[in-house]
Amino acid sequence: MKRRAIFTLLAATGLSACVGGGRGRGDARPIVIAHRGASGYLPEHTLGGYELAMRMGADYIEPDLQLTRDGVLVAMHDETLGRTTDAATLFAPRNGGYKVADFTLAEIKTLTVKPTGTGKTSYPGFTPSAANPWSIPTFDEVIRLVQSSPSLVGREVGIYPEAKQADPAMEDAILKALAQSGYGAHSKVFIQSFSDETLRSMHAKEQARGKPLPHFLLGAAVMGADGVARLGIGTRGAEPRLLTFQDVASFAQGVGVSIQYRAYPVTKAYIDQAHAAGLKVHGWTFAQAEADAAAAQYRRYLDLGMDGMFSNYADLAVKARDQYVRGR
Repeated sequence: MKRRAIFTLLAATGLSACVGGGRGRGDARPIVIAHRGASGYLPEHTLGGYELAMRMGADYIEPDLQLTRDGVLVAMHDETLGRTTDAATLFAPRNGGYKVADFTLAEIKTLTVKPTGTGKTSYPGFTPSAANPWSIPTFDEVIRLVQSSPSLVGREVGIYPEAKQADPAMEDAILKALAQSGYGAHSKVFIQSFSDETLRSMHAKEQARGKPLPHFLLGAAVMGADGVARLGIGTRGAEPRLLTFQDVASFAQGVGVSIQYRAYPVTKAYIDQAHAAGLKVHGWTFAQAEADAAAAQYRRYLDLGMDGMFSNYADLAVKARDQYVRGR
């Protein structure tokens, strides 16, 4: 996550609507979402990285999705190939760069994903089961890996795709892939986006087909001067907007909020109001690599009532979550 969306949020004043009642978090245990796979250890958005995260105990893996020139969904965070692959060594620039949308799937499959940040090319004691663990996988390949989780790791792992563009073609491709793989309202799946228009559109399409899926809208935790919580959303170059939780709950089951924006901290009051509106709250991104510091950070947000955590280090998140559940 992620997610390098830039929020220049408007002053959150004058919020007057009172958040209504609804279901809360209940007693379901918080979930661990492997942010781009085991991205703190291995190349992000690869079958090898996803598998390591599954073996570390992640409940869900997160494939960010882009469309190739020939309309195939692939797992890739950036719109361009330069940061995470060797594209520049194999291809000349196209249209001044290396946009995923300018390359066919066959071309993209010749690339190798490189580790970034604290990632490396291997992990002690781990041998990926995929034949090409460091190539860019299609969404269908990620789904097949996840659906093999009962035999691979002895439990069912969920999938948490993000629509990276507000694009009807992407919406339809995601919904088609999930439907063909048997995902439904009660499956271990969430669809996420920074675009409320995208999720509203997908919700309408799902309702028309009679196949609703759970959605999470991504943004910032904004508390009004009067203490009323809303979700702040917006993208680079666009005016941000503030949505009420009642509005979000009309097309989504939760909000994904940044834990990184100091001006908009996630608080217990914020999470309580989301729960009162019937929404879950997932936080992004937990990126502490040092075990003690990570444990303290996870505990802080779990104590606030957070329902899920996007983590670069799934093993640290699972350990902290399990300790929290045992102790409460």
